[in-house]
Amino acid sequence: MLRIRRGEESKLTSWYFEIDRKLFGMVLGLMGLGLIMAISAGSAEANRLSLPWYNFIARFLCFNVVGIVLMLFISMLNKKWIKILVGGLGLIVGLALLALTLKSGAVNGSSRWIYFYGIQFMPTDVLKPVFIVVAAWFFAKMRELYGDNMFFAKDAWRPNKFCWEIFLIPFFICLYVIYKQPDFGTTVLFVGMLGVLIFVAGLPWKIVVPLFIAALTILGVIGYTTLDHVRSRSGDIFTVTPRTQVWYSLNSIRHGGLFGSGDESYVKDVLPEAANDFVYSAIVEDWGALAGCLLILFMFLIAKKLFQHAAFAKDEFVLYAVTGAGALFVGQICFNMMTALHMFFNKGMTLPFVSYGGGSLLSFCVVFGVVLALVREDTWG
Repeated sequence: MLRIRRGEESKLTSWYFEIDRKLFGMVLGLMGLGLIMAISAGSAEANRLSLPWYNFIARFLCFNVVGIVLMLFISMLNKKWIKILVGGLGLIVGLALLALTLKSGAVNGSSRWIYFYGIQFMPTDVLKPVFIVVAAWFFAKMRELYGDNMFFAKDAWRPNKFCWEIFLIPFFICLYVIYKQPDFGTTVLFVGMLGVLIFVAGLPWKIVVPLFIAALTILGVIGYTTLDHVRSRSGDIFTVTPRTQVWYSLNSIRHGGLFGSGDESYVKDVLPEAANDFVYSAIVEDWGALAGCLLILFMFLIAKKLFQHAAFAKDEFVLYAVTGAGALFVGQICFNMMTALHMFFNKGMTLPFVSYGGGSLLSFCVVFGVVLALVREDTWG
């Protein structure tokens, strides 16, 4: 039997022994759960849409294979190539795709989607790992130039080669385009990620917390007054309209009980987006509330591992990149589960690695490929 030994010096063996195999294994575990739900909830969703029962399973399996290969490839890169490929090239592609949404026709009232050879995806999924890398690079450079005074130094706010305007102005322009698609949930998610990075970079919490609350309040007021779907869904927080997505979601969770209903599941057969936005409801119905709590705990352990790597990072760029990845991962989990549990109005956000959706899956594969690569290089040099 072939055995890989540490003494055998090669790029492959170095990568194998230096990568965080536990984190990689946990991600594969989540992807495996996603495939199981593609078989269970996916077949029910396909039946509801009058598609072949294997439609979601086959497509999601292909995306999983591509995603794993992509994650492995990126995990073998160094910081220089991550900045070039994910930060530089990814930024160009992501901005170009985001610009295309300005001319694309609206689908179901939204122009957030791009269609490419029959594949539907959102440019924001491309921009999520790009934002993490670009923001980490910029914050690390500002820290190098201005030290602990990076937020208050006058030169940091004066127009020059490196100043806050260079980062914040393009960021808010992109945020405006995303908001106008309209994609209110992703807008809030990006603002939250920026807030976490600003806090980690050293801005006092006494400033960060009021600033973040003010930003969310302003976004909420603007969204409520300018976006019809935000205004209508906001009222659904306090009531549950029969035969709506949230109504089916809650009934699905109730029907699962503590230990799940297994083959007797019937609510998810009529639950819209059972394999995607409301996959957590389908999981609880199949396997019960206890399994749903274990899934939350498992995802918490992944998030904990990310923030532990960030806390012990030697390099500023690694600190900000891994922190951004953790903020994205936790933020998207919260949005998805809060929607399923009727704690927040429906924003159509996927559960990382578990929900059906090629663009979202590949996006998180890139994010965790970046994390694995940066942690490996930061730990082993």
